[in-house]
Amino acid sequence: MITFPNAKINLGLHITQKRKDGYHEIESCMVPIPLCDALEMVLDKKPSWTVTGLEVPGDPKDNLILKAEKLLKKDYQGLPSLQIHLHKHVPMGAGLGGGSADGAFALKLMNNLFDLHLDDFFLEEYAAELGSDCPFFIENTPKIIRGRGEILDPCSVSLQGSYLVLIHPGIHVGTKEAYAGVTPMQPKTSLEEVLADRSRWKEQLVNDFEKSVFHAHPEIAEIKYSLYRAGAYYASMSGSGSSVFGLFDEKPNLPSWAGSYFVFESQL
Repeated sequence: MITFPNAKINLGLHITQKRKDGYHEIESCMVPIPLCDALEMVLDKKPSWTVTGLEVPGDPKDNLILKAEKLLKKDYQGLPSLQIHLHKHVPMGAGLGGGSADGAFALKLMNNLFDLHLDDFFLEEYAAELGSDCPFFIENTPKIIRGRGEILDPCSVSLQGSYLVLIHPGIHVGTKEAYAGVTPMQPKTSLEEVLADRSRWKEQLVNDFEKSVFHAHPEIAEIKYSLYRAGAYYASMSGSGSSVFGLFDEKPNLPSWAGSYFVFESQL
């Protein structure tokens, strides 16, 4: 069986407070986008793990796909072995949730492959054990996320008909670096209220990570401003960066320098 784990973008991202456990409380609207990896699983007596496409660094045992397999096999003894192949296309460390999507989609794929008949509630519980963004990708629809990312509420925002331009400059922004310049605070206006009026997005739909990341990497800030100059009705860094996206009413003409970066374009 094969599935296609997709990336996400963030419409606004607030760091509202630091928790006693060292994590931060966040608030954001996550929206799935059609930039995808490919994940294949085949029942086989001899297990295997292979990766093509973009290089996936680190120890394979730390990969969320293999952690998802381990989670299910802990609770469901005797599940058969798998040949697992990942073709990696979504850039890593880019604020797009690619690794989280891989883990969540692995859970959904194994649920079907093994006939476990787990509903989304239980899959989200497993996904929360993998990582903060993972539960979002179970239903994979626009959501307001809170807490560490595990509290999900439906969101009526729709980007249908918009053109998305996503630019990844190949800069790695570490989580520690992104949080370094953030002062947690409650937003003055609710995220839902701002999302309801697109005319307010440019000024009020804010990603709190931008201040510190743009200071450290002004070239990322320049990508955002260039997207506005190209006619975007909204542009923002996604997650903790370093990808920046622009939303347009019509297909834009991109700056010539965009061709030197990873660029993804799609009508949503």
